Amino acid sequence: MLKGPYGGLEKDKPLLRLPFTHFAVGTVLLALTGLLACLAFSLLYHFEDSTYTHCRVPNYLPSISASISLVPERYIWRCCIGLHSAPRYLVAIAYFSFYRGRFARRRLELLFSGLALLCSLAENTGLLLLTYVASTETYSLHKNGFIVFIASSQLHMLITCGLWHVIKRRCVHPEEVTSYIWKLRLFMFNISCCIAAAYFFTRHNKYCEPGIYTLFALCEYMVVLSNMAFHMTAFWDFGSKEVMVATRPEDKRY
Repeated sequence: MLKGPYGGLEKDKPLLRLPFTHFAVGTVLLALTGLLACLAFSLLYHFEDSTYTHCRVPNYLPSISASISLVPERYIWRCCIGLHSAPRYLVAIAYFSFYRGRFARRRLELLFSGLALLCSLAENTGLLLLTYVASTETYSLHKNGFIVFIASSQLHMLITCGLWHVIKRRCVHPEEVTSYIWKLRLFMFNISCCIAAAYFFTRHNKYCEPGIYTLFALCEYMVVLSNMAFHMTAFWDFGSKEVMVATRPEDKRY
């Protein structure tokens, strides 16, 4: 009989075993809960501060940056994103491993798989930067974190849709087709909301019209929510997989 760290059969059992579907849902819910909690607190208790802009015109919704820079909102957001970020790095590596298995003999797709991994890591790092450096603390760093997050997330979604277009042509599981369709829809919706948000933000700064910044904030919410939904498609991609934490076996003796 093989012996392990604890000298019995129970030693080989994993310390934690979790369906990937639960893992994916839990990861996204952390960010979603943090976002909704921050917006609710801002609207209920810090409405004037969170909706104030340099134009001093009527505004009815806070931007996400304004919302997460207040107290206690910033601590809620930092806690949720801190817990959310570690699984996101793990999922990025899991996708890269998945692509390597699918495109073992296709160099171009392998190259794009590596680029998708870098974009995913940059996206998560940008999110951490804009989270832990509030706009009221060091605006330039917060702004750069936001730019890295948006640019890398857009590029990541574009590359991912391209890779899954190739997968779809050879897929045998209906879940893969469903995953590709929703990835493409969410990417197009996300791009549209980004363009609309940029338009309203520019128009607000140029003309200072009442309610325009509210439309910008609403588009910003849609950008973030569609980004979360895009990452939730891992529910289909790894539906039959499990996340396990186990002890590393020691040298075994017969």
